[in-house]
Amino acid sequence: MSFFHRGLSALFPRKPFLCKPLVPHSSVRFLCTRDSNFSSGRWTDRKHDGRTKNTNRHKGQEWDDAVHGARMRNSSPRSVFAAGTAKRTAEWQRRNSPLALGDKEEQWDQSADRSRKLKSQCFPGEMQPPDRPLSVAEWRNVKENLGNSQRFEIQMMCAMFTSCTQLDVAKSLLTFVAMETGTLSYELLLRYLAVCVSGGHDAEVSEVYDIMRGSFASLDTGASTLFIKSFSRTERWREALHILSEVKRVLTPSARNYGDIIAGAVEHGDAATGWALYEELIGKGLSPHEETWDALFKRRSISQPDDQDKLLQILLYMRDNQIYPGHSLASTIKTWFESLPGETWTGSWTRATTKGTCGCCKSELESIQLTAAEYQQLKDRVMTDILQGRDVFTKTTPKELESFRSFVKRKPAFDVVVDGLNVANINQDKSRQSKTLLAVVSELQHQGLTVLVLGRRHMLQPSRSWVRHDMNLVQQKAHCFFTENISEDDPFLLYATLFSGNHCRFVSRDLMRDHKACLTDAATRRLFFKWQRGHQMVLDGSVSAARGIRVPSYDTIVQSSEDAWHIPYDDTEDRSTYEVPQRWLCLTKRGEMAAHS
Repeated sequence: MSFFHRGLSALFPRKPFLCKPLVPHSSVRFLCTRDSNFSSGRWTDRKHDGRTKNTNRHKGQEWDDAVHGARMRNSSPRSVFAAGTAKRTAEWQRRNSPLALGDKEEQWDQSADRSRKLKSQCFPGEMQPPDRPLSVAEWRNVKENLGNSQRFEIQMMCAMFTSCTQLDVAKSLLTFVAMETGTLSYELLLRYLAVCVSGGHDAEVSEVYDIMRGSFASLDTGASTLFIKSFSRTERWREALHILSEVKRVLTPSARNYGDIIAGAVEHGDAATGWALYEELIGKGLSPHEETWDALFKRRSISQPDDQDKLLQILLYMRDNQIYPGHSLASTIKTWFESLPGETWTGSWTRATTKGTCGCCKSELESIQLTAAEYQQLKDRVMTDILQGRDVFTKTTPKELESFRSFVKRKPAFDVVVDGLNVANINQDKSRQSKTLLAVVSELQHQGLTVLVLGRRHMLQPSRSWVRHDMNLVQQKAHCFFTENISEDDPFLLYATLFSGNHCRFVSRDLMRDHKACLTDAATRRLFFKWQRGHQMVLDGSVSAARGIRVPSYDTIVQSSEDAWHIPYDDTEDRSTYEVPQRWLCLTKRGEMAAHS
């Protein structure tokens, strides 16, 4: 089993984390933030764009189950939180890295070597499934030619799964193993089951179920998950309920387990069972898969007012948990609204304007700004969970933190806090780090803002990177606080920004994911992300001096009023978890649309 766990990462690769952008020095005067108007109107908004999508790899999930048991045209610039930014940044870095620019052939050679090595680990002898069923003798020859591996049949069934081999070929392999050994192992049957489920061979799955029930004392959760998925697609869907009950005795079933049976129940006209399972799923703190919501919205039999309310509650769940449906689910939701009997809803695909209004119905979207109550709640929790947390003094000392607090209290409220080292390090030319920081501070001071620069003591020591004249000018143009070289800047940056008030912004490329994770509840983490998108500014290297820079002032979240719903949705495959979509589904009643027209 450990062999397959090692091989899965190659078969179903995961999305890499964001690589931080490197922005040329010539563009340091341009700052972008997810929020619009600054307190005095001195900040210029910046437009951003991007696309989204988290894809569901159903087939990969099926194989994982088996192994477990044995998103209008683009515009520029984009906010760091706009969907697709992380992927584009990573691609830009790869294209502009010394390796990519200086020795691409070596890069490709190394990549090819890694691929060959990984392939040889998974499939010795570059194992390829045959394109037709083989006889026992032919399979024996194939096995001998591949070195008579003790796990030949397991490796071959794995290759059949990944290459979507015809079922009769997989059956011939089972026949060979049975003739050679007189039995079929649980592990082989489990992988054959995955081949059957992924190929939609539900009749064959029923036979495998009978065999495994009769041959083995119990089923592992991997096999149970596969049987639940297959049975839920057939008239035997109620048997999946029995399997689910067995799983519950051992552990909490997955959201996928619940989702498969919910889809089967509503598909076969039993909406009551479907909703009961859905409520159980939510009650266990599981997050439903899109396919589950899609199945509930698609069922025409769900037309009772009570069921309609439950479907609307799904949209509110997405709002509360900042979940964005994919384009397919958004289309299903659009169709459901437009088909409601006695109502006249119209759905349109649109984009929000830079003024924070819907591009279709022109209604104003919710502001990104936190209310006074939300801001105070966030401030209190950040102070408690992050700045007074158990690990804060691994990043600073009590004496230094208290000295900084006294420093902030003596100063006027800041308009913007700059992470000095983070900003300076944007410039790849280490001899221009102090000039980069000076350029940013000079631009902020020119706008009449009260600036705090957070740095480290080594920045005050004259060097090739830190020119004394530049740093003297920085200290003349801004308030400055320099921490010990071993201290981290983020706790100080968060404290100064939040202490100064809801108007204060901060400049840093650090996305603060670790700090958000320190917050102890999901609601506060969502508030932190909303505040962050409205207050964090990032140097933008894609804007020319002749272009205005604007960003929307609205919050990207499911929104509703009496006669309208606005749902942000994913429409691409490149949205990281901390990014937000750029496209919206506008749902309005036709009478309301006519009034706006």
